[in-house]
Amino acid sequence: MARIPGKTRLRRVLVVLGSLVAVLALAIGGGVLWLWNDAKVSTVGTTEFRNELAVPPLARSTVRKDGTRVFDLRMQTGEKEFTAGRRTATWGFNGDYLGPTLRARLGEKVEVRVRNRLPEASTVHWHGMHLPARMDGGPHQMVDPGRDWTPRWTVDQPAATLWYHPHPHGATEKHVQRGLAGMFLVDDARSERLALPKRYGVDDLPVIVQDVKFDGAKFDHGHGMMRSIGFLGDRTMVNGTLDPYKVVRDERVRLRLLNASTARTYDFGFSDGREFALVGTDGGLLERPATTDRIQLSPGERAEVVVRMAPGERTVLRSHAQGNYGDAWQKRFAGGDDSFDVLQLRAADRLRPSPEVPSELGELELPKAADAVRSRHFDLRMSGINGRPMDMNRVDDTVTRGTTELWTVRNDNGMPHNFHVHDVQFRVVEVNGKTPPPALRGRKDTVFLPSGTELKLALRFDGGPEFADPDVPFMYHCHLLTHEDGGMMGQFVVVDKGQRATSGSVGGSTDHRHP
Repeated sequence: MARIPGKTRLRRVLVVLGSLVAVLALAIGGGVLWLWNDAKVSTVGTTEFRNELAVPPLARSTVRKDGTRVFDLRMQTGEKEFTAGRRTATWGFNGDYLGPTLRARLGEKVEVRVRNRLPEASTVHWHGMHLPARMDGGPHQMVDPGRDWTPRWTVDQPAATLWYHPHPHGATEKHVQRGLAGMFLVDDARSERLALPKRYGVDDLPVIVQDVKFDGAKFDHGHGMMRSIGFLGDRTMVNGTLDPYKVVRDERVRLRLLNASTARTYDFGFSDGREFALVGTDGGLLERPATTDRIQLSPGERAEVVVRMAPGERTVLRSHAQGNYGDAWQKRFAGGDDSFDVLQLRAADRLRPSPEVPSELGELELPKAADAVRSRHFDLRMSGINGRPMDMNRVDDTVTRGTTELWTVRNDNGMPHNFHVHDVQFRVVEVNGKTPPPALRGRKDTVFLPSGTELKLALRFDGGPEFADPDVPFMYHCHLLTHEDGGMMGQFVVVDKGQRATSGSVGGSTDHRHP
């Protein structure tokens, strides 16, 4: 039987189309496989630890006759050689990168003269500090180029490891990435009496961890493909030092860990699996040390740990791959599969003896859920908190000075988020309906929420009359900074009973009063 030309042509077309579809499917599959394999990052076992760890200097200060301690901070441009012969454009406080460590005591009056010598406006936010909204350094306290800003407040919180960084609305990620960050340590009589390592830079070390990527000598701050959480670097540095090591000469060393990255969460432990004592969280010391071998910190979180060393040994502070990022896709493309060798500790052949870590560190100053007079609910989504993107002209919530509230924060967004509240240190009451683990039982101002997590937080809005301000708001937001810049942030004002916010609309969260 003779072939029908039309059917033959159709068969050929179908064969060709089928071949093209197969080739396209193979190409797409190969591309996805390449992206999958390329997304995982690890520096474990390859870091050479060639550079001695830089320790940020303690900021100089003067004390006035009225007892006010005065600091000077200058935001400025600069250049830094992270690797020999390659100069990278940077921003810093009082120098080319990062800033000095400010230090003050409970009860002390503080004044900081902030000078902006950058080519654009910025702010300085005192992350974790309890202070009036006008002094907070949020997006409502912008400092224009060439201008100064001088916040003043009284330190009214226990000893803690806090930090400072910019907070310009829509540009926080960019400003922090360029190098604007530093620590602010608070001391008190109780912490000074405790037998904890406390010689700054000797056995009490600031450890400011950031992930970075270089394009030649320049920073590469691109988010990359499939990166919904923001910038993820391919290596880490500590205190602005790449491949750092620190020689220690004491039997016990206190590490003040600060995650100053803009999107990456770390799961810190040691390369040999040794245990260490967790003695403090964001807002200060725990009631008693918690023995552990891991501590997970999302951007903005801090922890104080004490590790014991033996003469002549070496160990590496490592960030391990993490299992609580949600599905496999999020783990791979949101950094959960990544691992880093962060800092090598080198013990001298002879070590000064250190006392045991105290079994009791003191009473924990935290609000109780039973005292809450109001509940609020916050859903974290890329569209904004409770579906509302940040609006500088809208007040989302009004809280009454001197009251305790119970906030429920939920992330069902399919990607990691975290939650930071300005002004207060809160108690984590529940994690997915259960008692929080030891690392979340201290004073906190920032908490990590992998997708599928619900936290209940007890917050008390204390302070003198100067804390009641219906005109100037505080912030709450995701501290993955590209999320914050994109609008995952809200505003609240603290008022006296009977007062109302003087502008904007109130009630951005779902809330109800307790009986």
